[in-house]
Amino acid sequence: MAEAAQSPDAGRQSSFADAAREFGVPLPVLLAVSYQESRWDDHEGQHNTSGGYGPMNLTDVTAKMVSGGAAGAVGRGDLAELTSDPALHTLDAAAGLTGTSAAKLRTDDRQNIRAGAALLASYQEKLTGETSSDPAAWYGAVARYSQSSDRKAAQLFADRVFKTVSSGASRTTVDGEHVKLAAQGSVRPETEQLSALKLKAAADAGDTECPPTVDCTFLAAAASNGQVAGRPGDGVQIKYLVLHDTESSYSSAIKTFQTAGSGDSAHYVVQASDGAVTQMTRTKDIAFHAGNYWFNMHAIGIEHEGYAAQGATWYSQTQYQATADLVKYLARKFDIPLDRQHVIGHDNVPGPRDSYLAGMHWDPGPYWDWTAFMGMLSPSTVRGAQGHHVPRVGSAVTIAPEFSTNQQTVQVCPADDPTGATPECTDRTAPANFLPVRTAPSADAPLFADPAVHPGAGAGSDSIHDWGSTVQAGQQFVVADVDGDWTAIWFSGSKVWFHNPEGANTCGAPGVTVVHSGDRAATLYGSGYPQASEYPSGLSPSTQKPLTLYTFPAGQAYVATQPPMSADDFFVSGDTYVTGAAKYYTIQYNHRVVLVDAAGVS
Repeated sequence: MAEAAQSPDAGRQSSFADAAREFGVPLPVLLAVSYQESRWDDHEGQHNTSGGYGPMNLTDVTAKMVSGGAAGAVGRGDLAELTSDPALHTLDAAAGLTGTSAAKLRTDDRQNIRAGAALLASYQEKLTGETSSDPAAWYGAVARYSQSSDRKAAQLFADRVFKTVSSGASRTTVDGEHVKLAAQGSVRPETEQLSALKLKAAADAGDTECPPTVDCTFLAAAASNGQVAGRPGDGVQIKYLVLHDTESSYSSAIKTFQTAGSGDSAHYVVQASDGAVTQMTRTKDIAFHAGNYWFNMHAIGIEHEGYAAQGATWYSQTQYQATADLVKYLARKFDIPLDRQHVIGHDNVPGPRDSYLAGMHWDPGPYWDWTAFMGMLSPSTVRGAQGHHVPRVGSAVTIAPEFSTNQQTVQVCPADDPTGATPECTDRTAPANFLPVRTAPSADAPLFADPAVHPGAGAGSDSIHDWGSTVQAGQQFVVADVDGDWTAIWFSGSKVWFHNPEGANTCGAPGVTVVHSGDRAATLYGSGYPQASEYPSGLSPSTQKPLTLYTFPAGQAYVATQPPMSADDFFVSGDTYVTGAAKYYTIQYNHRVVLVDAAGVS
């Protein structure tokens, strides 16, 4: 059997080899477990969805971590109970096994690897009474390391680990460490060990909802992280496909979505390395993923293993292709147009109220190649299909920079990058999917300050998470002015400018609907609920409040992303769908969309 390659001077590679020897874990098994948990990256759990730390993803989930999220559990009286499961605190268990402080395991990658090896060895000894030099004898311990109480989830994790053992892997981590696991050839793990773990068998969820070209498995998310519905048969139409990234490993995201009370889930999770898909919520049901319940009602959420600040090193061609196949399948099934007005990012979803606008997530971030991805969905969406479009005032344009040559500089700080690869704030220049927008037609003019992100400020920032001063590939706006190489658009209630020499960064926007505010301002919303008087007796009406931080002044115009929808709401009780008399356009307002009452625009 081949040995796992290592170099004596390779820091993280050496740490794995030393830990494997110390605790009697076969090195290929230790490397493969860490690869599935973190792809060998050293990440910080306080920003990680699953509260996992370091290359071994040792967990320490706090009440604060689960109080926010895609649905929000803040204010619940049972937060302590929700985070009491020992499976959420493997860091403490590993600290006890090694005598190393929990604080050190959070920050020292070498000690984190030692502790993970000790934890894995403890599972093996409990299961078989001894450690073994044969990787095949570690199947049960690897399944136990997944921390899943679900038999199928634990089995899938172990199968992925042993597939990596057999095939090998090689990668340079985001902090520059090269790690390699040489292919071990055919390894036949002792899969019968799984029975000794006495894990529960999940109820049969039926066939997955995936195209045949995708390697797809169903694992149910915790029931508390979504709602059972009957979409679209119950009246709740599915209008959006929302793309996210996990800000954690594939396995960690799955564990988080299976954790009751985390408040986070999705319909699908796509692995970076091989495009494997885990479906976690039936498409008829509502998953909590977008941070806005009304959009959750009308959307399917697709998570991608990766980190927004390191997207280019995570989003693989295989992952793009698997997602494209999945999106095309879902679009056909639910009659969703394959354009950027219906296939959107989490960073395009608005906050439901003023207080939520600034804090909405910004994934999948500036390094998701929207142009290439949309080209996979339909040739007509490729950037060059319509050619450059020299803008004229009053016309609609599509933002269309060429990703590979669109070099943009952003500032990345430690809080932006949970991989731990950014120890201090630094400027990064790389190909990106956005263009910065400014207050005047000059590269020296201040960046636009979004009223919600920078209230009262005269300038925005070039922070990687400051979506408020950017337009993104595929978004559509109305031209407000032209000055030489600069184009102005109506954006966030203002006139902003982006560099567009001879229309190089735009293409046409044929067939769109443009809505005008006329001679008086229109009111904007983050959701589209009925009026309280329109709810049946016995149901608690959702409160519909205007967005006061954003304005749609008289004389401006914006592109509507689809025909106006009736105000609506949904209740699990009786699978009740409620509609109202008002109709709302969804408009491309800034980097995000918002809703406007159709009666207030023309």
